[in-house]
Amino acid sequence: MSDRPRPNKGREHDPNCGVPAKGVSIEAVGVLVRRHRFAWALFALGAACRPSEARDGSATAVAVVSASSVPAWGPAPSGTVLTAADPNAPAAASARSDSQRALAASGPPSWRANEAFSREEPVDLVIEGGTVVDGTGALATAGDVVVNDGQILHVGKAGALKAKRRIDAKGLVVTPGFIDLHSHGSPTGTNRNELAMGVTTICVGQDGRSADGASLRELASRLEKKKLSVNVVPFVGHGTVRNKEGVNLSKSPTASQLEKMQKRVAKELADGAFGLTTGLEYQPGSHAPKAELIALAKEVAATDGIVMSHLRSEDDDAIDAALDELLAQGEEGGARVHVSHVKIVYGKGKERAERLLAHLDEARRRGVRVTADLYPYEASYTTIGIVFPEFAKPPHDYAQVRKRQHDELASFLRERVAKRGGPEATLFGTEPYRGKTLAEVATSSGRTAEEVLIGVGPNGASAAYFVMDPELQARLLVDPFVMVSTDGSDSSHHPRGHGSFARVLRQFVVEKPRLTLEEAVRKMSGAAAETLRLDKAKRGVLAPGYAADLLVFDPKEVRDEATYLKPHALATGMRWVFVNGVAAVAEGKLGKARGGKLLLRR
Repeated sequence: MSDRPRPNKGREHDPNCGVPAKGVSIEAVGVLVRRHRFAWALFALGAACRPSEARDGSATAVAVVSASSVPAWGPAPSGTVLTAADPNAPAAASARSDSQRALAASGPPSWRANEAFSREEPVDLVIEGGTVVDGTGALATAGDVVVNDGQILHVGKAGALKAKRRIDAKGLVVTPGFIDLHSHGSPTGTNRNELAMGVTTICVGQDGRSADGASLRELASRLEKKKLSVNVVPFVGHGTVRNKEGVNLSKSPTASQLEKMQKRVAKELADGAFGLTTGLEYQPGSHAPKAELIALAKEVAATDGIVMSHLRSEDDDAIDAALDELLAQGEEGGARVHVSHVKIVYGKGKERAERLLAHLDEARRRGVRVTADLYPYEASYTTIGIVFPEFAKPPHDYAQVRKRQHDELASFLRERVAKRGGPEATLFGTEPYRGKTLAEVATSSGRTAEEVLIGVGPNGASAAYFVMDPELQARLLVDPFVMVSTDGSDSSHHPRGHGSFARVLRQFVVEKPRLTLEEAVRKMSGAAAETLRLDKAKRGVLAPGYAADLLVFDPKEVRDEATYLKPHALATGMRWVFVNGVAAVAEGKLGKARGGKLLLRR
């Protein structure tokens, strides 16, 4: 049984809960934070890192910037949108002391004074009368938002201003644009799938593959004169680095090759990459030893970047070891680490989720700074190679494996597919079997499932795999350290690419509330910005001086329309989407205006 804290049902908050300052060990901070369920506060100002790395330079400075970080768990009437101030919200989310409210009010959006904003010159935009959910987790509040030249000038009372555009947001919420922490979108694409669900920033270069396979300098040169639809956050891919330095599929780089890999990663980070991604379930990353990963993590740590990892395995019986490998890159390599699209393949129930989260909590108590993201679906999606053994993949000759090791391969595939829910749990997303399950293809062709797979080969198809337990994944999502991603693009054959962020609002805020609106928005904006250190570039929350990536919507209207059979249906319900002050969605309609930027870390 996990000792992870449970939802707080009715227990009064301790008004004496203080914020430790100097002379408090990181272990004591961890205990305090866990006891009072302020995990996000520990993360938000870097207190989960080593004491010497606190942002203000003091030994162990800690502050609560998101006082509504406790997830809402309890039931509410269907269709009710919970906010942290709602009487229907669970006690853990709504019972906050005056000191907590004051801390929230004095956080990044320091706009809660009642003075009206005024100036003689006209501004570009005033959004009037909306409910502002600022992205920090603080309580929603009524207010206006004033924008000029791509930046937020004021949040609060707008006063009598001349404006080129005014939006009446009465009955609507105004939030920061959402940030997709794991996207396979094209930096130069329309990214209509992202914009339709409120995503204004995407992170590219995922799963160990740098965007377009290019260096960041090359990518920046290509994008320099292009108008981008969304903001683009680039990462350097570990697999790309391996290939460029000639390591490729080798089990381990030579000392000289490793040194070159380190220098290449350091160069990419110096050019503005936000960190390193790994895809350890794919080639060539699957060949990388732990020592190689730690050595590269040290380069990432030197710039306070982050290592984002598609783990070596997400299977129930192997994920803990895979997590330990990533955590070592934080503990021994010193880098901040992040679990991409966290899931437990064929794991069952909330208790299994609790054990995984406790595993991560224990690492945080040791000083490892670890976060995660997920997409809110029960099926994953990747190449069919995920079910094939290593001996059937390069550098091995598949034709020879099929001829000489046929029975061994068939036996492996039979057991692997059975372990992953059987042939009925695999839905092909590519031709010639698109829209059919492996079981249907086998039956219609008079073959066994393993013979179908042998005929397809490890590179012959992609599919959705219904291998996740809904309750387990839901428990992971409400954890304060877990954010949201799509792991998709406008062409991927999984609804997550077109629906993830809208689905969180519909399913977890409106229909079956597990999150308050404030907490859901924090996960999709402010928390993601903090994870990327985009907060240093004044992005991710609604506050004066921050970039005008803004959304206006009614949470009850937002819907994910994409399905497994119609994965490219756009989400609906966003009234307005602004990217750096440019309206990408206006009055509910996607336009052609492009306001995105390539964001480089400095």
